[in-house]
Amino acid sequence: MVFSIALAALALLVLAGSLAPAELAALMQTALGGSIAYGGWFYLLVVFFIVAFLLYLGFSRFGKLRIGGEDAVPEFSAPTWFAMLFSAGMGIGLVFWGAAEPIAHFAEPPPGVDPLGNAAARAALRYSFFHWGLHPWAIYAVLGLAMAWFKFNHGRRGLISELLRPLCGRWVDGWFGRLVDILAIIATAIGVATSLGFGALQIGAGLEHVFGLPQNTATRLGIIAAAMVLYLLSATTGLHRGIKWLSNLNMGLAIALLLAVFVFGPTGFIFDTFTSTLGQYLNNLPEMSLRMTPFSRGTWVADWTIFYWAWWISWAPFVGSFIAQVSRGRTIREFISGVLAVPALVSFIWFAALGGTALHMQIEGDANLLAAFAEGAEQVLFRMLDVLPWSIVLSVLATTLLLSFFVTSADSATLVLATMSSDGDMNPPAWKKLVWGVAQAAVAAILLVAGGLEGLQSMAIISALPFTLVLLAVCFSLLRVLREDEERAEHEELAFRQAVRRWMRDEGGAQVPSAPAPKDPSPVAPQDPTV
Repeated sequence: MVFSIALAALALLVLAGSLAPAELAALMQTALGGSIAYGGWFYLLVVFFIVAFLLYLGFSRFGKLRIGGEDAVPEFSAPTWFAMLFSAGMGIGLVFWGAAEPIAHFAEPPPGVDPLGNAAARAALRYSFFHWGLHPWAIYAVLGLAMAWFKFNHGRRGLISELLRPLCGRWVDGWFGRLVDILAIIATAIGVATSLGFGALQIGAGLEHVFGLPQNTATRLGIIAAAMVLYLLSATTGLHRGIKWLSNLNMGLAIALLLAVFVFGPTGFIFDTFTSTLGQYLNNLPEMSLRMTPFSRGTWVADWTIFYWAWWISWAPFVGSFIAQVSRGRTIREFISGVLAVPALVSFIWFAALGGTALHMQIEGDANLLAAFAEGAEQVLFRMLDVLPWSIVLSVLATTLLLSFFVTSADSATLVLATMSSDGDMNPPAWKKLVWGVAQAAVAAILLVAGGLEGLQSMAIISALPFTLVLLAVCFSLLRVLREDEERAEHEELAFRQAVRRWMRDEGGAQVPSAPAPKDPSPVAPQDPTV
């Protein structure tokens, strides 16, 4: 039922976009306005709570507990584990927005900051750090930790509904649980389709830039179709082959592009930018996390922060499920450090390098990246690479990286969608992978045709709002289970120690015979028979 209803809902979306793209775009904009007006504050509060909740778990007594039990051993090495979760969690978005977002904020900064000045440049990088730092990875981490704990420590199915069993009991076995799983599948499919749309836009820009291929709707749809074939082939090879190999390839290509920008770009400026922006980010984190604009009634927070939070939430079932599958054997503290802190730090370095270089070029007059952004956000990266040495080689590298990230995100999502629609089976049938792979490509194509970049953003925000409630409930459910498991572990440890003490006492008494009582040398008086 979950598979059929979720697939039917996505099929209706594809059908509506095919028959009436203009009407679908107008409907998305109306729904988007209502979601932001009535749910924007809720996004901010929930995500801020999740960050605080994970920090509490990491530093609390729960941090020493191990996913899969005390004897569990990690299945993947730390570099491979990190490459897999990073490729699934950020991939295309980092390449697409790495140079474009700071330029966008420089031209239109947050409320209260004058555009095109030094303050705007500082705010541009600070908010790029904010949108790609701790908050998105916290969303992924809390769902991934919950799914891993329930799956490997309690033997539960790999379903979102199972995470609510401590709170809802047998309700998760009925219509309520099915509804939760359907919402998770729909949010995941639309969230991944949003990223695929971004990837198609920028891969098209790269092909136009390097090979002169015209960037139009037909080209973008062709890119989606070609990538679909590649990620279906990768998904059918399984977790330990195609997905693992592609993830390691992604990290190698990303490191190569990052080092090239460091070496050929303004190296000293990049390091200075990273240091100062990191300090500003940490200092202003609470204010940025809870910022709304009720008095000015501007749309900047909705256009950027709320969109990102909704995008990450829509990705959470997919990335969380994927991270859970590859994280067996990690302690909770190790899991939170690896999924929350390390990827956030890499994102900071990425934006300091690409975003810092883009801002430096714009301020110094080396390139007009504001004009490039006006043509389309996907153009900024390649216009920036034009100024660097070996520009054609770097553009080909960036396009290859985009395609690799595109395939890795889609094949991971295909595996997770098939698992969630197969009652949590970690080895779903191949035909379901095929169905979900085609469905993702179809949704991405329809959203691009119906609304372009704005349509992708709108649908991500709309689809994520109902799932935000589920995400909040998962936090309380996980905390309850961890407390019960810790208490049980403490009781078992205490009982074991007591048993060892009893054994040592009993065995010690049996092995060391007591000395015979000394005889009394005094004569024994005859007993009085009258007594």
